Amino acid sequence: MARSDDSLAPVTYLFGQGAAVEQSSEPEPAEPGWATPGIDQAPDAAASAVQHHVEPTRDERRAHNVGLNALTRRGQSVAEMTALLASRELDEEVVAAEIKRLKSVGLLDDFALAETLVRTLSERKGLGSSAIKSELRQRKINQVAIDAALEALDGDDELERAIEIAVKRAGQLRSYDQTTAKRRLGAFLQRRGYSGSVLSAAMAAAFAPGSGTTQSSSGPRFT
Repeated sequence: MARSDDSLAPVTYLFGQGAAVEQSSEPEPAEPGWATPGIDQAPDAAASAVQHHVEPTRDERRAHNVGLNALTRRGQSVAEMTALLASRELDEEVVAAEIKRLKSVGLLDDFALAETLVRTLSERKGLGSSAIKSELRQRKINQVAIDAALEALDGDDELERAIEIAVKRAGQLRSYDQTTAKRRLGAFLQRRGYSGSVLSAAMAAAFAPGSGTTQSSSGPRFT
């Protein structure tokens, strides 16, 4: 009886040999975290290619803990964090490595910190650009980051805030004569970091007729 073409004859393997397998041109992937030495690699090179997990030293753990604890309280500039870690008597190399690590994961970023502080100091505290710049410098933020953040500060918004603050403050000075009230208001706005044309415009708006600050029931009119 003829054998069907679809049937397979039994295969007999010689001792020590397996079935012939088509060799793939692609090497098998290495296990994660391990290097696969090439055929012509020297034994030493192959050994060095193996990646081992290295436990951090005691000082490295200290630097990590100090940095994270500081960042949970408030944002830190690169210079502030560097000074803080150095004050813990950590080796310079350990400090530099921790600074690099914190920057790489986005926890240290002078540009982002400067933008946040500009927004907070201007919108929440009503400070002008001069006072904001002083605050950022006290935080030891990179000057390039300071300039970039202040450049984004809208001049129209600053003038609007200055006028709002001036009008409100002038209302509290209605018991004084006009000269004294203007002097006190000008000094107040300067302390807030407003100067030049912004200060002048805010003063003019605060004492303009119809501003609500020209009449006092307990003192002279601001006219």
